Amino acid sequence: MNLQTKIPLHPQDPKIDYDYKIMSLGSCFADNIGEKFAYYKFQALVNPFGVLFHPKAIETFLWMATQDERYVANDLFNFNDRWHCFDAHSKITADSQDELLETLNAKLVEAKAHLEKTTHVFITLGTAWVYRLKAMDMVVANCHKIPQKEFDKELLSVEEISQCLQNCLHFIRSINSECTIIFTVSPVRHSKDGFIENNRSKAHLLTAIHEVVSQEERLNYFPAYEIVMDELRDYRFYKPDMLHPTETAIQYIWERFMEVWIDEKTLVTMGKIEEIQRGSAHRPFQPNSKQHQIFLQNLEEKKRLLQQEYSFLSF
Repeated sequence: MNLQTKIPLHPQDPKIDYDYKIMSLGSCFADNIGEKFAYYKFQALVNPFGVLFHPKAIETFLWMATQDERYVANDLFNFNDRWHCFDAHSKITADSQDELLETLNAKLVEAKAHLEKTTHVFITLGTAWVYRLKAMDMVVANCHKIPQKEFDKELLSVEEISQCLQNCLHFIRSINSECTIIFTVSPVRHSKDGFIENNRSKAHLLTAIHEVVSQEERLNYFPAYEIVMDELRDYRFYKPDMLHPTETAIQYIWERFMEVWIDEKTLVTMGKIEEIQRGSAHRPFQPNSKQHQIFLQNLEEKKRLLQQEYSFLSF
């Protein structure tokens, strides 16, 4: 008896291995998958500007990073005694203007350097709803808890999203013409927009992505959204807010992702790293015992052997 609607997946190339570099940008689901890459010690850079929910925010970030643009004092604002930038998530903040400028511009430099050598770029779109700051007539990445009356709320059309994604591709290709780009749609439900509005938003994102992906061979779509909606069609796979997927759901999506993008040799290395990670997290009852000291020595030897093969690994 089959009690699940299974999304058909097909292995894709080039597969991800430990010699490759990865960049993950977009909604909080990009962070979820990015954490998996980090746990398994891949060379991954995840959301340098924090979570970017909509395609316009991702486009702006890629433009700034790839075209050597830099932020200046006029790009920042002070709110509740902290300095912020409308292009970055609210976690990217500082006590002083100079400190935030230094942080933002350093992240742009880091992102470009990483992107130039990246083999796989993951772009996760969360919503097609955007907020336009009335005073400056600009779409913001984050409202930073400024009163909503200061913004107009807009739904990006399919055409606008498609153009935005084409611009993202252009910026990436301008410094790295060989990388593979994978789009996903976040399964997180944006209930604050309204449930009908959330569905309209996801529909626009999905339609635009598939319009763009169909035009080029090195573009791909991974159905994270569909896996949650169809394979995990049960509220037990959501956190108590009934909006965000649980760790179980994220792990399930990750395992399905590995079927498509990770080769067998890399899976073996991932298993060794997971063994080390679990060993490092172990809390012994008797830390000074001879048995535990032998355990620690064996753990260090496992680390050493892996670092001989992959010098960039750090534990």
